[in-house]
Amino acid sequence: MPRPVSDRIMTVKLPLSKDSFAPIISVYAPTMTNPDENKEAFYNQLASVFSGIPRTDKVLLIEEFNARIGRDNDKWPLVIGKHGIGKCNSNGELLLALCSEFELIVTNTMFKQKDERKTTWVHLRSRHWHMIDFIITRCRDKMDIHSTRTTLELTAGPTTRC
Repeated sequence: MPRPVSDRIMTVKLPLSKDSFAPIISVYAPTMTNPDENKEAFYNQLASVFSGIPRTDKVLLIEEFNARIGRDNDKWPLVIGKHGIGKCNSNGELLLALCSEFELIVTNTMFKQKDERKTTWVHLRSRHWHMIDFIITRCRDKMDIHSTRTTLELTAGPTTRC
């Protein structure tokens, strides 16, 4: 059964085998306009969720992070691949720090694809498209992900698929 952690974090634990599970953590992170205290509380709560997951479990962290992580693979080589988009913002720094702490990788940046297969949100003023929805897993499990791409569904909005 899905378990709400807060109004922004929900988890579900899927059995893979007798002793192995795949926790899926779905999030809706605070936007840039939220106070820093709200963002820090969200990421502290998310870190607490990760601290409670056994290291042997395969984890998927998904959904809307309202963060731009950019393309600086040199600064974050174990966290983002070589196919990111744009520049990092402060929400992106929070997400990348969490990923670094828990040895997670943003799978959306691992695969070369057209930008329209990576982006899910357009900035109202600049009209630039950004990648703010991610599928994140443990670095050691990245070989289990064969592709991550975004599709825009006219009726339901953007969806990120693995």
